[in-house]
Amino acid sequence: MELLKALRILGDLGRIRILRLLQQEDLSVADLQEILGMGQSRISMQLSQLKLAELVEVRKLGQKSIYRASPPVSSHPIVSEVLRLSTAEISEAQHDDEALLIILNRRKDHLRTYFDDLAGKFGRKYVPGRSWKALADTLLRLMPPMVIADLGAGEGTLSLLLAQRAERVIAVDNSEKMVEYGQDVARHNGVANLEYRLGDLEELPIDTDSVDLVLMHQTLHHALHPRRSVIEAARILRPGGRIAVLDLVKHDFEAARDLYADVWLGFSQVELQEHLRAAGFENIAIAVVDREDEAPNFETLMATADKPKTHSG
Repeated sequence: MELLKALRILGDLGRIRILRLLQQEDLSVADLQEILGMGQSRISMQLSQLKLAELVEVRKLGQKSIYRASPPVSSHPIVSEVLRLSTAEISEAQHDDEALLIILNRRKDHLRTYFDDLAGKFGRKYVPGRSWKALADTLLRLMPPMVIADLGAGEGTLSLLLAQRAERVIAVDNSEKMVEYGQDVARHNGVANLEYRLGDLEELPIDTDSVDLVLMHQTLHHALHPRRSVIEAARILRPGGRIAVLDLVKHDFEAARDLYADVWLGFSQVELQEHLRAAGFENIAIAVVDREDEAPNFETLMATADKPKTHSG
């Protein structure tokens, strides 16, 4: 009877996906939400059913509930076989495993946490010669000359900094006033290798395979179609070129839509990885690089990825 109950429970795709993940790692509801892209209530219901069937266990870690696959899952041959075969038959299996890897890498990133804390203290105490400007100038001088596209450049502060070292910077924005302002500032300061262009993220006024680096700094959450924008960014990159995306971690601060004209309330690491993968990028690396102390406590993701050196097909 218990076996029949277990098999009935395994007749649902969502529950199999959850159980596959919990076989590999202990996870919270929030972890499962990020990986599966399902709502909290649905995942909680699925977990309750799996728990009643004695296929998962739960333990408390502070205020969090952490779920794991019960020992019978791995020891029962029929249940194990169902989960093994499902890996090949479930189209989402590879996505789930890749998203799980992101979660696990984030847990292991103790060094990132250390530097986050260190960065938060940087500049609070006076030390002669140590400043963010000096650090930025140092990093710019280490950067090799290249052609850079700054997409959604706004008033062009970052573009102006990069132009000090870049071979050429192409700053693109969809606001005529921003483009006019940026052009005036570049002209006034005699920056000849910085060019402003009026354009849309989904139809960039830049030739195919013509730039070495694409920057999207707090730009993607303003795009109507983020994936199309990332695909368009891939088009303008030369083979072997790199993209760097800084954007907000997914949040629930709805007021941002009116206050900052945000179309999207940030992105999860999984979503950003999917956009980059869909555009054909490889060597994708994503991490949370900043956490604000004040409400609404925005967090910033940084993703880097490479365009393959040779075109496929």
